[in-house]
Amino acid sequence: MRSEPIRIALRRLPHGEGLPLPVYATTGAAGMDVVAAEDVTLAPGARAAVATGFAIAIPDGFEVQVRPRSGLALKHGITCLNTPGTIDADYRGEIKVILANLGSEPFEVRRGERIAQLVPAAVTAAALVEVDALDDTIRGAGGFGSTGR
Repeated sequence: MRSEPIRIALRRLPHGEGLPLPVYATTGAAGMDVVAAEDVTLAPGARAAVATGFAIAIPDGFEVQVRPRSGLALKHGITCLNTPGTIDADYRGEIKVILANLGSEPFEVRRGERIAQLVPAAVTAAALVEVDALDDTIRGAGGFGSTGR
């Protein structure tokens, strides 16, 4: 069961007129689909910040994560860089999605096409405390790949 939704104010920008607002595709979806507000051609290996045509005001204590769409990733090699991207609560500019083409063919992003998902998430603040030593664990300082043996 979902928790009570948070209220996120959204301001449509002039170039976003006529586009659908972010929406959950199904009742069980974690992310809201967001569409492109412009046409962009992504050559293989290229990346671009694609306009969405809106800005939002996220409540304090929350962020909105930008995540790729699995269908675009599987079928075309299109993903979001900096995934998940974080939109901070104090940002008021246009939401843009950094898309990258990891495929072998150019990809045409069309205005109105679903390009990413937005997932609101609670943020927990941290207070760092400098110490002389850290407690021991079984893993210790083992890095990348150290737990897969």
